[in-house]
Amino acid sequence: MAALIPVAPGVGLEPASIEVRFVRASGPGGQNVNKVSTAVELSCDLTRSGLPDEVRIRAIALAGSRATLDQRILISAQRFRTQQMNRDDAMARLLALLARACVRPKRRIATRPGAGARERRLSDKKAQGSIKRARSGGRGLLED
Repeated sequence: MAALIPVAPGVGLEPASIEVRFVRASGPGGQNVNKVSTAVELSCDLTRSGLPDEVRIRAIALAGSRATLDQRILISAQRFRTQQMNRDDAMARLLALLARACVRPKRRIATRPGAGARERRLSDKKAQGSIKRARSGGRGLLED
């Protein structure tokens, strides 16, 4: 059994949940692009990842279009010209996403605007209305 890959303090990723495929990259690289499969497609199965449920749910939400319906996160990396650098890049991006998912978002505390803020808002509205009345060619200047 392999050791867990550390994601955040107290949270680890099961290495068996990660699959790596090498495919041909697009873009510049000369003949190297046509001959060598250097691009990486990394797939992480979150159902087998060993992550807590709340982290898994947040990770799927953060992944957006990179998440599939069967709770997989797909990351493709082809920034570099070597397999190893692209594999490291894809793994770093996956771990960064999972680390962000480990952070529990703060609850927003509902507050009311203060008396000063309400007063400023009303005076700004009154000033804006008087500007608009002045633009209308003098009609409504005396109505206040």
